[in-house]
Amino acid sequence: MRRIQLVLAATAALVLAVGCSSGDGGSSDNPKIALLLPESKTTRYEAFDKPLFEAKVKQLCAKCQVLYFNADQDAAKQQGQFESALTQGADVIVFDAVNADAVAPQVNKAKQKKIPVIAYDRLISGIDYNYYVSFDNVKVGKVQGEALLSELVKRGTVGKGQIVVLNGAPTDPSAGDYKKGAHQALDGKVSIGREFDTPDWSPDKAQQQMEQAIIALGKDQIVGVYSANDGMAGGAIAALKRAGYTTLPPLTGQDGELAAVQRILTGEQTMTIYLNYRAQAEKSAELAVALAKGDKPAAPVTTNNGKADIPSFLLEAIAVDKANIADTIIKDGLYTAADICTPDVAAACQAAGIK
Repeated sequence: MRRIQLVLAATAALVLAVGCSSGDGGSSDNPKIALLLPESKTTRYEAFDKPLFEAKVKQLCAKCQVLYFNADQDAAKQQGQFESALTQGADVIVFDAVNADAVAPQVNKAKQKKIPVIAYDRLISGIDYNYYVSFDNVKVGKVQGEALLSELVKRGTVGKGQIVVLNGAPTDPSAGDYKKGAHQALDGKVSIGREFDTPDWSPDKAQQQMEQAIIALGKDQIVGVYSANDGMAGGAIAALKRAGYTTLPPLTGQDGELAAVQRILTGEQTMTIYLNYRAQAEKSAELAVALAKGDKPAAPVTTNNGKADIPSFLLEAIAVDKANIADTIIKDGLYTAADICTPDVAAACQAAGIK
């Protein structure tokens, strides 16, 4: 009787173990996928990346649970969130780092636990992990620089003054790539009067930097502004207006923020880079679900991060100006014409043929 009881107990334990093993996911019937985003000042993360990612995960894996965290540009807070994701039993971690240098211990811990990590949007350097999903960031910076140079040529102001360069956060490897690409387009062709790396991608700090540049160079000497993203472009524009500019110099951006699209139509901003957030979020969700199921999808390219060649999906970025807003941002459903053409922008929309 004792032997029968032991056999029955062992059989029950085996059945329980099988019941808790891979079903829809790699480690359980209800896989947990953690999404860690860096901040909310840039509107894309809460407005697009998060909901698009969550919707794609739900479409592909009804039983999957998304654990969502936003670090509010605080590296220490994000470290705690990463630890929390591990504690909550995340099967896969999709991670957009606030400070890429600060996260190595957490990524290492995930690796030790055999939990796959996907670097989302920003490359994490000096450590091995599973995938990287982003855009060709050097090319993005180069396209921005070329757009600025083209507008300077169009206005006949090349060589008649200096430009101000507002790069992104020095802790963000993507910012370094944008900077590299911008210099490829601009070096030797324009005079750079002032250049700043902007902590936290902060629009407020970009405004302060632009004000410093105007004081240092003189209002009449600034013929163009390279801004690495739209939020900082808004800060730069505020500084230019405050200094009394009636006609703003050419000014770049990135992220396709709604306010930036409206500024492009009204002539305050020259261009933005449209990043297909849907493609990025959905590709990352597909990878996360596949990894949760125990699959290892092949990537088309690799990116060397100083430690390893990371399997990578690098998506195309598109330069958007007044001429192609309808054929890009509106066509892809990022915003509708009604979203863009608020009463104060209605005349500019009509002039651009946007209805």
